[in-house]
Amino acid sequence: MSHVVDTPECSCAALPDLGEMPLGELARSHPQALGLLRSLRLDYCCGGARSLREAAAERGLDLQQLQRDIAALQPQASELPQQPAQLVDHILQRFHATHRAELPELVRLAHKVERVHAGHAQVPRGLEELLQRCLEELSQHMDKEEQILFPMMQRVAPGTNLQPPVARMRAEHNDHAQLLVELRRATDDFQPPAEACNSWRALYAGVAKFCDDLVQHIHLENNLLFPAFEPARGA
Repeated sequence: MSHVVDTPECSCAALPDLGEMPLGELARSHPQALGLLRSLRLDYCCGGARSLREAAAERGLDLQQLQRDIAALQPQASELPQQPAQLVDHILQRFHATHRAELPELVRLAHKVERVHAGHAQVPRGLEELLQRCLEELSQHMDKEEQILFPMMQRVAPGTNLQPPVARMRAEHNDHAQLLVELRRATDDFQPPAEACNSWRALYAGVAKFCDDLVQHIHLENNLLFPAFEPARGA
């Protein structure tokens, strides 16, 4: 009597080679990978022109394992508006309004924590000033988008070359990315001390949320909205 032994099917399908794909393009085409990229601190926003291979090497990551991890993620259909005019509306409502509502509260909370815990060795000295810089610089940036760039985008057809003002906004995004680095450093990666009070914990949770929001905000503009108004690469 013969016996048939079931053996697992060989998963020999070749992984898609994503190594040379720019991080910004990867974030756009694989939205399910955004959380993974953020957790590994792979900058797909302001560093979106670098390839996955380059970014992985810089972070000391195994490229093949990283590609396997991305391939294992369940594909997701983007729920974002596809037309630039609607994407602008989404950015205004989801990010501009949120930053304007939350940043002043974070500045006030940082002032309280720095004052009340001035004698604590881990008090985030200078965080209030840093958040105030974020508020001022981001407010000026959003005003320029709302008063100049976004109205231009909503008046013209996608494919119209608006590279000069877009390039200026990209440059300012690079400045914002540096602020994010400073916020992470000032809050010890958003980790309050074990004995921190509720206000201190709320402050770090709020700063972490702001940073995550700003990363997504920049991603939508740099990788989805702006390319619709720039010359194609190599053109």
